[in-house]
Amino acid sequence: MERFQKVALAALVSLFVLIFVGAVVRVTGSGMGCPDWPTCWGCWIPPRAVEQVDFEKLDLEKFRRKAERAGRDPATITRESLLEEFNPVHTWVEYVNRLCSMPVGLFSLATFVGGFFQWRRGRKLVGVTAAASLFVVLLNAWMGAKIVYSGLKPGVITTHMALAMLLVCLLVFTAWAGTDRPWRKAFVGSAKGLRWMVGGLLVLTVVEGVMGSQVRELTDVLAKSHYGEARGEWIGELEERAVYLVHRSFSWLIVLGAIGFLVMGRRGLAGGLGWLEKGIAGMVGAMMVMGLVLAQVGIHPVVQVLHVGVAAILVGALCLWLLASSRERG
Repeated sequence: MERFQKVALAALVSLFVLIFVGAVVRVTGSGMGCPDWPTCWGCWIPPRAVEQVDFEKLDLEKFRRKAERAGRDPATITRESLLEEFNPVHTWVEYVNRLCSMPVGLFSLATFVGGFFQWRRGRKLVGVTAAASLFVVLLNAWMGAKIVYSGLKPGVITTHMALAMLLVCLLVFTAWAGTDRPWRKAFVGSAKGLRWMVGGLLVLTVVEGVMGSQVRELTDVLAKSHYGEARGEWIGELEERAVYLVHRSFSWLIVLGAIGFLVMGRRGLAGGLGWLEKGIAGMVGAMMVMGLVLAQVGIHPVVQVLHVGVAAILVGALCLWLLASSRERG
């Protein structure tokens, strides 16, 4: 593996870590743990207790404008109300989330710099995707700030997640193609049918992920309106929403697609099913089990986090398989 590939892979792994940590932020309700940006409660290192909050470092007018955008009466935003809202656990969960975004930015910047040399070596598409990756990182950082300033506005959160999925695909390609002879799969006969199957699985997974983000937005609302109640009681209300019902039923298409992929892969792949095919099938199975737990048992936070993180890795694995199944240009 070339040095450039290792840097791009490091960017990808750090992105997966950030997605998992971001999911923890969502399920713990810590999205507003740092109500300002880029500082947190006016500090680069946030306070650990409410007594440490220094209002001399806070712009109350900015807080009031943000509250107004979120539908709250800005007149209710006072020092006293902010002190009541301070939660050290939420603050530090969100702060760790911001810290985890730093390796993504640094490794993406290093990949961007390396992309210039890839361009000069004739790998122009790699240079383009390296630049595109950095652009998406910066765009998503700006989007993260918009999330804070919008008071966790739902549509902005879904876009934030969609951009993360796009970044996964860009980094997978950049890491895979950053060498003279990228890794490829061997087939018995034509790979066209299998490629269509995996392409369909990728599209279904991305669409399912977007709907899943919308469902998580609904659970965020329920977490506020049903504070203190058992999460298992939320399912009844979720079932009244069309996006939840479609999301739940849509998953069966992915399972059927994965089964078809395994059957076709066993026959069409030279040497049979390999680690990537088995990994994809395993992740689809795990996603289905977690989906059943969320739908039948309750909206368990740990399962929610794993559900989001595994979905991101699955998208990356499907992208890698499609790339590895492409024909080598001679």
